[in-house]
Amino acid sequence: MPLRAVINVTPIIDVALTLVIILLITAPMLALSDLEVDLPTAVTRGTEEDVKINVTLSRTGELAVNEQVVGRTAFGPTISGLLSRPGNEDVLVVLRADAEVPYEQVRTVLGEARSAGARRLAIATRQRGGDQR
Repeated sequence: MPLRAVINVTPIIDVALTLVIILLITAPMLALSDLEVDLPTAVTRGTEEDVKINVTLSRTGELAVNEQVVGRTAFGPTISGLLSRPGNEDVLVVLRADAEVPYEQVRTVLGEARSAGARRLAIATRQRGGDQR
């Protein structure tokens, strides 16, 4: 019976996998150069939205603009007055409505804000992490 030589590939596979692991660890380090760079500062999107008008709609139907509680009849003129100030033409109007408020009321308030001159409208929601935006 002839003798057959068999090559054991286990050590070759071990070396190859070790090289792959070393490559995976060192590749992110090679992506950045060693040059010292002082990066410029930039204005983030969050600071652009510092000026906004908050409209709160409670589950009982009460309205508040920023911290001031207003009636339904005074809502439109209040929004219009805030938007007529210099530099406030494109201010974001954020509606914070209670989750139990019917969507019809939310739509009505958004329509009244649009009629009062609001160009940019948003509806605040609660993120999964629990913070309110």
